[in-house]
Amino acid sequence: MTSKRYIALLRGINVGRAKRVAMADLRTLVADLGHKDVRSLLNSGNIVFGADDIDPLLAASAIEEAMVLKLGVAARVMVLAAEDLAAVLAENTLLPLAADHARLLVFLLPDASARAAIAPLCERDWGDGALAVGQRAAYVWCPDGVLDSPAAAALGKLLNDTTTSRNWNTLCKLYALCTEAAPMSPKSSTSRGA
Repeated sequence: MTSKRYIALLRGINVGRAKRVAMADLRTLVADLGHKDVRSLLNSGNIVFGADDIDPLLAASAIEEAMVLKLGVAARVMVLAAEDLAAVLAENTLLPLAADHARLLVFLLPDASARAAIAPLCERDWGDGALAVGQRAAYVWCPDGVLDSPAAAALGKLLNDTTTSRNWNTLCKLYALCTEAAPMSPKSSTSRGA
């Protein structure tokens, strides 16, 4: 039986000097939880792994707990199946606006109730920027840069620590990792860009 692919996104890892985690340690931690073909992308807490059919909320909780116990780092973790990431990518209505995919942010939503809270923000005029919401994510076009985006700031304030965000390029690379065949060698826990 082939295992399904999942993505774990850690919030606030390796930003500045806080919550420093080596990706090799994180890959080992996830593998020690029984997951297979664990890979990381970049140095910011992006993990792709294989597992039998699992509950993403339970998997996220297990990773959070293991990080505290084994690495001494507390961080929110969101886990989603590869098909859920595919749906997040497919729902992005702002893609035609985004000339620079590094400035197109995707905020993953913790649950359906967050969509209702975001709806009023979607009605606001963000100038050259834009904000849209899908079933599992909110999308923010930040033409002047992420740090100078009033829409991203408003969304971040509204969702607080219940979310994590990644730029479009990173999510596309994570999905590509999910669809790649697992390597044949035992060195399956290689990292890209970290």
